[in-house]
Order: sequence, then C-alpha cells, then structure tokens
Amino acid sequence: MTSSTDERTTLQLRQLIARGFQFLHPRDARGELAAVVGVRAHDAVIDVVRLHTEDDAVAMRMPADEVNVLAPSRFSWRRRGPATSVLEELLELPDDRIA
Repeated sequence: MTSSTDERTTLQLRQLIARGFQFLHPRDARGELAAVVGVRAHDAVIDVVRLHTEDDAVAMRMPADEVNVLAPSRFSWRRRGPATSVLEELLELPDDRIA
C-alpha cells in the first residue's frame, strides 16, 4: 500500500471500530494472515467486511437472522473492490435501516 492509502485505510478501520465493529484475523494452514474480518450486529442487520489485500475487499449487510455471515444466502447490500473504496461505502451506510 502506498503511504496515503495505508493511512486512509487505517483511519477507516478506526472509524469502523468506533461504530462497534469487532475484528478477527483468521490464519491459513501455514499460520499466515488470510484476511482481516470485521463484524457488527445492530438493529435488525449484520454488517461484515473482509479485507484480503489492498485491492480485494468485500463488505455486505445482511438480515440479523442470516445463518452464515461469511457466505450469506441473503444480503441487502454488497460491495467488492479496493479496500479504501469498499470501506468508504460501508461507512456511508445508514445505521437506522436496511440498505
């Protein structure tokens, strides 16, 4: 990541933490970081973001009763792309309704 991209992503992740996201850092069989995963349940929805690389991130909002939050069968909003863009859109989602 470039310095400005890294700083922007760090700021966005801090904003998500301030909104109640909790982050996990799953590892692969070799012990290497596989992704950074953030989850937040609120109102009647669950928001999930997975950061694989600076150019590969996915975020989604799904109903709170979704069984598999990492591979949901239903979602009301989903974005995939560069981390900074996906995080920006996730931060713009309203808290008070399903997107």
